[in-house]
Amino acid sequence: MHTPAVLLIGFVPMLLVVFGYRELNTAMPDSGTTFTWATRAFGPWLGWMGGWGLVAATVLVLSNLAAVAVDFLFLLLSQVFSDPSIAELTRVLWINIPVTIILTAAAAWVSYRGVEATEKLQVWLVAFQVLALGWFVVAAIVQVSNGTSYDSTPVSLDWFNPLSAGDFSTVAAAVSLSIFLFWGWDTVITMNEEAKDPEKTPGRAAMLTIIAIVIIYIACTIAVISFAGVGTEGLGAGNPDNQESIFASLAGPVMGPFAVLMSIAVLSSSLSSLQATMVSPSRTILAMGHYGALPEKYGRVSPRYKSPSVATVTSAGAAIIFYVVMRLLSENALWDTITALGLIVCFYYGITGLACIWYFRRSLFASTRTFFYRLLFPLIGGVTLLVIFVTTAIDSLDPDYGSGSSVFGVGLVFVLGIGVLALGVVIMIIQSVRHPDFFRGRTLKQGVDEG
Repeated sequence: MHTPAVLLIGFVPMLLVVFGYRELNTAMPDSGTTFTWATRAFGPWLGWMGGWGLVAATVLVLSNLAAVAVDFLFLLLSQVFSDPSIAELTRVLWINIPVTIILTAAAAWVSYRGVEATEKLQVWLVAFQVLALGWFVVAAIVQVSNGTSYDSTPVSLDWFNPLSAGDFSTVAAAVSLSIFLFWGWDTVITMNEEAKDPEKTPGRAAMLTIIAIVIIYIACTIAVISFAGVGTEGLGAGNPDNQESIFASLAGPVMGPFAVLMSIAVLSSSLSSLQATMVSPSRTILAMGHYGALPEKYGRVSPRYKSPSVATVTSAGAAIIFYVVMRLLSENALWDTITALGLIVCFYYGITGLACIWYFRRSLFASTRTFFYRLLFPLIGGVTLLVIFVTTAIDSLDPDYGSGSSVFGVGLVFVLGIGVLALGVVIMIIQSVRHPDFFRGRTLKQGVDEG
């Protein structure tokens, strides 16, 4: 019932951190984003971990996006051929895994072909998604108004009240998940060096993206709760059987014969997210290879398409390996990565927010604008996200956290989230021994904006 409140709570620190991203991008447009900026502000070690957090989170989420795309691909086919059994094929591993690999490889191929191919595909996919979601929202509200909805629930201001959402740990866990939902707007900033106006365009795009996302999420949430209520039976939003994919459950009752459009929209959403997300780690890995934070081969660019070649293939390969391993272990393990990803995202977004403050420390009080955009907003956003990171990490130690899976009595969410960050520490130490120039400040120096 308080999902709108949780979305707003998660949106606020995200929005505040966007201001920090915008300021840093204006001063230093670099595809390494968090990696480059945190290195310039705090030095190579924390900068490397910030970059690792971004790369790890985006690579891991690729597997989840591909999994959702496969689920809705078979759901769509079952609707087209009026055969419900086709939708169940997604649970057959020897079918699911190869199809997921094919979709991931296809996304990597489009990304490898450069920005122009990516742009054209994204415009069409996103336009269709917004149209379908708008149709769903309007159709749901019309049925609520006509009294023909499943469980008509009047909109209440209490839905938007964060004080009614539960205790701090509950809210922190929910916000961590909502941050995962908002996450991804920074992809437009990782492409800053390829933008027509790298100092301004990416920052504006990030701001517009996150505002558009929160509007769409809240509109859809209101439509779902108003139409179906929060009951635990039937079409209720509180029914566990519906929560895996609420749109799949409600599209038919809400949109009637046009429900297939929602399946196409979710499928296209997964595919567009899969392809767009492929851009982010490849650009960051490219920057890390360029500056010597990773082996030099990762800094290679395709002479034909002017895109990160080795970095793109590496990102796709890592995502495929992770998906296969997690899917073979347990489906719960795969879904626990979503919560773990929220943890990692809070980590590197928090670092970026604080990096803005420290890098611009000499000009924080130069004007009212710099006070708000370089100090107050990034400070509140960055600290909030780091607090959520710590709180969620502590809570996720509980084996009952998330899906309830555990490793030696420790919650799987903690093992995945903190384990991935710990792996980064190990790789960083190895890299510092093999290629020390970056870690000695020779390729990317720590500095400060002179104002």
